[in-house]
Amino acid sequence: MTTFSATPPTATGPSVSVSVRLPTVLRPQASGQSTVAVSGRTVGEVLADLVGMHPDLRSSLLDSEGSLRKFVNVYVGDEDVRFLDGLDTVVAAGNEVAILPAVAGG
Repeated sequence: MTTFSATPPTATGPSVSVSVRLPTVLRPQASGQSTVAVSGRTVGEVLADLVGMHPDLRSSLLDSEGSLRKFVNVYVGDEDVRFLDGLDTVVAAGNEVAILPAVAGG
């Protein structure tokens, strides 16, 4: 599994603008925003830009090794990045990246 770092692996080509949709539980760590405009070529770069703007999100999204936390799901469009290329998943201009906490119950 790919891990997050300050300089994640990059796709070729220029960085593109995408929006990241945050769940209600993470919005206080992003100045109350529900959507944040960021840039990057991969999901890892997008998350690096997001965390650069809102450092308090790092511990909610990533574990100590820089991997996505087990109960954090990230989607590009309708596709879960865990079933694509993880943090190396390439994003296109205008994509929406959604961060969703896993829901469990009993």
